[in-house]
Amino acid sequence: MDTATRRARRRELWRARAEKVRDAFGLVFLLVILTYVLASLLDNRGWGSVVITAASGATSVIALTSSHVKPRFVHIAIWSSGLTIVLASIGAASGAHLWLNFASLIQISLLTVAMAAVLRRVVNSDNVSSRTILGAISVYVVLGLLFTFAYGTVERVQHGAFFEGVPHPQGNDFLFFSYTTLTTTGFGNLVPGGQPGRMISGLEMMIGQIFLVTLVAGLVALWRPGEAMRRRQERRAAAKSAP
Repeated sequence: MDTATRRARRRELWRARAEKVRDAFGLVFLLVILTYVLASLLDNRGWGSVVITAASGATSVIALTSSHVKPRFVHIAIWSSGLTIVLASIGAASGAHLWLNFASLIQISLLTVAMAAVLRRVVNSDNVSSRTILGAISVYVVLGLLFTFAYGTVERVQHGAFFEGVPHPQGNDFLFFSYTTLTTTGFGNLVPGGQPGRMISGLEMMIGQIFLVTLVAGLVALWRPGEAMRRRQERRAAAKSAP
């Protein structure tokens, strides 16, 4: 078998796999929730960061595949996810924050690109369905995760504590603070002690409100839950009545 034939077969195999997760935003949402739960239970340091990084990488790869991007971009995402796991593992084994910081930067970039692809697919969708809604919600939830990783990276790089009165914050502290900021709940028990924490949290407030009010609310207003079922019933009735 020559090289061209093998490449053609690999492309066909990739297309077949990609077809199985077309617009699988329900699966993307489940992976996002899994990443959220892991980030809540595990500290984003040591070996816990390796587990969170692996979940985040899987979310990015599935999100890109579901968004119909070109296969080479998915391949780049797979290699990038593998690299983040390796860097996080080196950081966990050595105890050096530098490797975890590099892994976090790649992780944030990869998740941002993946959610941008999901958002583009949602906006360009012909009709609003439950999959479209799940895609938009997934992007909104990932916004909180992205800022969580950003806060953790800033805390490891800067001198001094990130929060006022909390000298040694845990990973779930950053997660809780991120989502209370994203939703503008603001309990006030966790407050950034200075820059750039205050600037980043202010940016998260604006992005969270704009995204929720403009996109998610607009999609929900256009959503007709029974429309897809009605169309399927009409197609079945037409098929039965056809000679």
